[in-house]
Amino acid sequence: MSTWEKNIRKVVPYTPGEQPNEKNMIKLNTNENPYPPSPKVLAAKEDLEQLRLYPDPVAKDLVHALADYHGLSDDQIFVGVGSDDVLAMSFLTFFNSDKPIFFPDITYSFYDVWADLFRIPYETKALNDAFEIEAEDYYPENGGVIFPNPNAPTGLLADLGFVRDVLDHNRDVIVIVDEAYIDFGGESAISLLPGYENLIVVRTFSKSRSLAGLRIGYAMGNPKLIKALNDVKYSYNSYTMNYPSIVLGVESIRDDAYFKETVSKIIATREWFEKELTRLGFTYPKSYSNFVFASHKSVPAREIFEEAKKKHIYVRYFDKPRINQYLRITIGTDEEMKAVVSFLEEIL
Repeated sequence: MSTWEKNIRKVVPYTPGEQPNEKNMIKLNTNENPYPPSPKVLAAKEDLEQLRLYPDPVAKDLVHALADYHGLSDDQIFVGVGSDDVLAMSFLTFFNSDKPIFFPDITYSFYDVWADLFRIPYETKALNDAFEIEAEDYYPENGGVIFPNPNAPTGLLADLGFVRDVLDHNRDVIVIVDEAYIDFGGESAISLLPGYENLIVVRTFSKSRSLAGLRIGYAMGNPKLIKALNDVKYSYNSYTMNYPSIVLGVESIRDDAYFKETVSKIIATREWFEKELTRLGFTYPKSYSNFVFASHKSVPAREIFEEAKKKHIYVRYFDKPRINQYLRITIGTDEEMKAVVSFLEEIL
């Protein structure tokens, strides 16, 4: 090994779902929304001449729209390039103790990547046999806590009593609740912000708002935490939010009726699809997200995954301990899910 190679930071990178580009495919492997963005987003007229200029570094229009929507003040909102950027900035900003941070062993697989990248010590806490997070596992001394709610890839939701319990036992560290899927079921932890100055709630436009391609994420917390996030962001890259994302993100927030309509459609399709899975011999945790985490009683998950690809149906398979007999299947349109059921009937 060359001397210079010894000084290269080496990490095992996050592996996203496949991004195939095939005609007539059914793409249910990356939890994208099957419906187009709000008509107001599609109809928005951007001044493309503005692209020659740097965007507003504080993204004040988007920040204000989000603050108004959630009943918060502007200084309680931080925006970034998707929730991945927001979470990465949060790891870098808040997890600087020599004590390990805690997160579940079966969860969003970017958490350990960021911890390794930023040299943050961590411990994973095993989900119980029902794939639930145990609050007591997060009581010991630590350097911070993060968990998704609903969790991914299981889709299980912990109620606000659980979140409050974890917060009550972690008053001296930052607790991050990653709510990428909260719009598809459950109550947000936003209501807990007034009582917990150490709470950060992270959301995204990628799932429920049909804007994965724009990369918009945001965090909510007390002004001190948001200022700390912005200080790190501006020290790293002052212009993270591009001009189209700011303009179109505001339009998405303004069309609340369309947002709620598409979320309701996905929930209805999910509930129908769960019943079909039960009929076909699958088991799954009750989902509160835009996907179902399903296992068949006799057919291996990998076999279904491989056969589905041959039919140009893409779902997510995780070749990891405890979950290698499960498939994560994103909820598509009614027509797409009926096609998936027909495929499953055929293979089974």
